Amino acid sequence: MEPPAPLGILSRLYIYAIHGYVCEIFFTATLDFIGSGDWRFRGITSIWALFIYGAAMLGVERMYLSLRSRWGFIPRALLYTLWVYMCEFSSGWLLQCVGACPWDYSHYPYNYAGLVTLEYAPFWFIGCIILEKVLIWHTLRLRLDQTWETQKKNLKKDN
Repeated sequence: MEPPAPLGILSRLYIYAIHGYVCEIFFTATLDFIGSGDWRFRGITSIWALFIYGAAMLGVERMYLSLRSRWGFIPRALLYTLWVYMCEFSSGWLLQCVGACPWDYSHYPYNYAGLVTLEYAPFWFIGCIILEKVLIWHTLRLRLDQTWETQKKNLKKDN
């Protein structure tokens, strides 16, 4: 029997996308609750967030793998936060060009073009720490116990 295979890029993209999506819903629900006291905890997001979070977190994963032995933890977390801002700005700009950007930070005092805001920097920084130390660390250790071909053979035997 061959050793278990690590997850492929599409599986990791899926995990990262869903994680980011759920975290955004939780974050927006919490902010809404703090601002309004609404116990319904309605979080909001956009389908675009799935792709943005998935791609951004794959980028952080690549940085983690190449820098973990050369950079300290805090400099990596700062770099990840900068990466998040770059991803948020560039994806927001592209979406804005086609009239589909779901967020607007122009009401925040420290925003740039309404696409990013420095007020969220502590949240992004903490999120990046959790991303590296929990999500990426565990996701890279997940393994598939059988290949697709082995699964198909087992299904045929069972039928």
